[in-house]
Amino acid sequence: MLIIRPIRSSDYEALYQIAEESGHGFTSLPVNEDLLRSKIARVEASFQKQVVKPFDEGYLMVLEDTESGEVVGTCGLEAAVGMEDAFYHYRLGTEVYHSEQIDVRNEVETLTLCHDYTGAAELCTLFLRDTYRKNNNGRMLSRSRFLFLAQHSDRFGETVIAEMRGESDEAGNSPFYDWLQKHFLGIDFVEADYLSGLGQKAFMAEMMPKNAVYVCLLPEEAQKVIGEVHANTRPALNLLQAEGFKCRGYVDIFDGGPTVECNLSDIRSVRESRLFTIHIGEVPDTETSYIISNTQLANYRATSAKLLITEESDEVIISPELAAGLLLSDGDQIRILAL
Repeated sequence: MLIIRPIRSSDYEALYQIAEESGHGFTSLPVNEDLLRSKIARVEASFQKQVVKPFDEGYLMVLEDTESGEVVGTCGLEAAVGMEDAFYHYRLGTEVYHSEQIDVRNEVETLTLCHDYTGAAELCTLFLRDTYRKNNNGRMLSRSRFLFLAQHSDRFGETVIAEMRGESDEAGNSPFYDWLQKHFLGIDFVEADYLSGLGQKAFMAEMMPKNAVYVCLLPEEAQKVIGEVHANTRPALNLLQAEGFKCRGYVDIFDGGPTVECNLSDIRSVRESRLFTIHIGEVPDTETSYIISNTQLANYRATSAKLLITEESDEVIISPELAAGLLLSDGDQIRILAL
């Protein structure tokens, strides 16, 4: 059985391996022992914390194959970004120039450094090992976060965002970043991305252009990738768009990838998820699969399974194996979402 659960300190080695496998552009998991250990400690504290208002909590979960005990994936949520460290984006805008005297009107696209998403919740750190990218495992892992958001909505900002990885080559070079490196930052993309992942972001405020950047003055290669996603990220973007996420004109400051957003209560899977009371027994025959989670916090568990759901009832039968995997007893509640 594949079970999603909160990360714990004993998962460090697996998380380090995933950080190595994820490659360039996966900013939330730098290959750094101190940072990964502190990330795990922060997550463990967040799951135990009493929250009145979302601040800087992080909820990183792992996907465990219970047969082998192997951690094969991760998915994460940030409660409210930018509360401790500045959370930068470029905002796409338009400046209009018009002269009646010469009868010319021009609209010029601009990029302006901002931190407009401060306080928003974030979907992050989604990774699944190649051998498990089948049987809807990736969809289950990604969408399980919406069950967590629905159940614990008071722990998150009202707006939920996701940063989509932008265009870069196999060596980690970004066409969008090249002009930044040449004219402003002076360090390569991999190093800047790594420092950002470490939380060492002071160089951004110190070295990034303070005024609006005219897109038309950028090299053509850089202009072409603004708002574009990496080929490997396209399926994730499609999934989020189906959930109601849209790009509102914000892009990543390093690779130009789009950031998408949606109000938490408007996310399709949050709206459509339902609570059921369970009874443990023999599951009736059915071919309909669901993502299923318990309603706990520190002992959160989620997975997918086939269930027989009827519209007229708020009760459902689950197998003893599923109940054990989700840490459930007869009469407990589960939250479900059609897979």
